[in-house]
Amino acid sequence: MKEILKHLLKRIEDFFFPPMCAVCQKPLDSDGLCPECFKNLKFITPPYCPVCGRPLPFETPGDLTCAVCLKKRPPYDKMRSICVYNDGIKPLLLGFKHGRRFDYIPLLVRLLKQADPSLFTENEVFISVPLHWTRLMKRGYNQAALLAGELAKTYHKTYDPGVLKRRRLTRSQGHLSLDQRRRNVAGAFYVPKPALIKDKNILLIDDVITTGATVAGCVRALKRAGAKSVSVLSIARVVK
Repeated sequence: MKEILKHLLKRIEDFFFPPMCAVCQKPLDSDGLCPECFKNLKFITPPYCPVCGRPLPFETPGDLTCAVCLKKRPPYDKMRSICVYNDGIKPLLLGFKHGRRFDYIPLLVRLLKQADPSLFTENEVFISVPLHWTRLMKRGYNQAALLAGELAKTYHKTYDPGVLKRRRLTRSQGHLSLDQRRRNVAGAFYVPKPALIKDKNILLIDDVITTGATVAGCVRALKRAGAKSVSVLSIARVVK
């Protein structure tokens, strides 16, 4: 009976507020993106680095680590992103992050679920990159936390937004170089209750990864607190 009622309410909602493409607002039969806007997404598929998930320009024998990870091994155990950050995914992410478009959450979660299944089966605790409390008060929500909570619910995993926190407000990373980004977030994150993650496999979720400096700072804090492993998942990443 509950499912029937839910279906009827959805039909009524669709009648008065028909679903539209999240990017171009073209009417659709169901929530999501129209075929034209979907084609503008650039999905990251093999071959990619088994460590950082960076797309590789050619097929490689076995799991060949990219030159960047060989030069300096990142602190995380595995990182994956669904899409390249481009003009196709940008309106969704900016609308969700700054425009309070919470109606994008189901679509963004569906995208995240396309990731390597081992990320969801091997990790016990799902968390997000935290905002400083002043930035959280100003924005009103942490977009990465909303995604992490929905994924944890879907896969019946532990989700605790208080596992990882920022001890200080950092400058916006937007116009900083890689070196400046690393210094900006150095020591910015901490785990207030290490017992919550000791010897646990953690999945850290963010919306966009630019240089990876922020998630690297988070991972270091989690591992110092005793996490067994930390994997990272994002909707998009900047690929140069």
